[in-house]
Formats: sequence, C-alpha cells, structure tokens
Amino acid sequence: MRAVVQRVSGARVVVAVEDPPAERRWETVGEIPGEGLCVLVGVTHDDTPEKAERLARKLWGLRILEGERSCSDTGAPLLVVSQFTLYGDARKGRRPTWQAAAPGPVAEPLVDEVCARLRALGAHVETGRFGAKMEVSLTNDGPFTVLLEV
Repeated sequence: MRAVVQRVSGARVVVAVEDPPAERRWETVGEIPGEGLCVLVGVTHDDTPEKAERLARKLWGLRILEGERSCSDTGAPLLVVSQFTLYGDARKGRRPTWQAAAPGPVAEPLVDEVCARLRALGAHVETGRFGAKMEVSLTNDGPFTVLLEV
C-alpha cells in the first residue's frame, strides 16, 4: 500500500452527482475544517488487511503536525481518499499504465479497512467515495507532504 500524506489546515472532497443525468452538481462527502491530514491511498495486488492495519497505525502516530505531534496526540482528523493512480507507471511512453493498481473489488475493502482501523484507534476519519468522480481541495500546511509505503 502507498499513501501520500499531506499536513493540511483544511481539506474536503466533493463528488459529482448527476440527477437528472443532464445536470451535474457537486456534493461534499468528506471534510476536515482545520488541522489534520489528507491521505491519498493506493492499493496494489498483493496488499492485505495486515498491511492496511500497519498503514493505519503509521498514519495515526505519524508526527508531522505542528510541534512534531501526531493525530493520536492532538485528535486531529484525517481525510482518506482512495487513489489508484498512485500505482501508475509512466516510465515508458507518454501514457501511464495502471497494471500495478489493484482492481476495485480488491482495493475498496482494503481502503475501508484502513479507515476502520483508524477509527478503532480513536481517529475521526472523513472519506471520499470509492470509484466516484471526485474533486479534492486542500490547503497544504507547510507545505508538508510525505510518501508512505507499507
């Protein structure tokens, strides 16, 4: 599993809702109004629930908030968004391949597992909507971004 983690002073994710189909509107499905972490999570074929648990523990204890504190120290929320493109490969040609990204039926339960494990640790977790057309907005505080791989 891979995660791009950004320290934020606010973040939200909206999804496209087409009802009726000719009219598109946006609905907020996850938002953190202040200090926290925005986490983009990618899943590959050999990831497991155990890796999801390790990622959740790492995110909960990662000391990148102001004053070298973690979400576990401050109670800061996390916005977790599935991001299959983290396993894109653009080393050849001009078009990325997505072969290393796990398909939805494999990836969705593992992203859900990361969120469930975070909540079990005491975290407030907001999420995107798996497979939806999403727009993520955030204010990167620092800027501060790290890449995690478990």
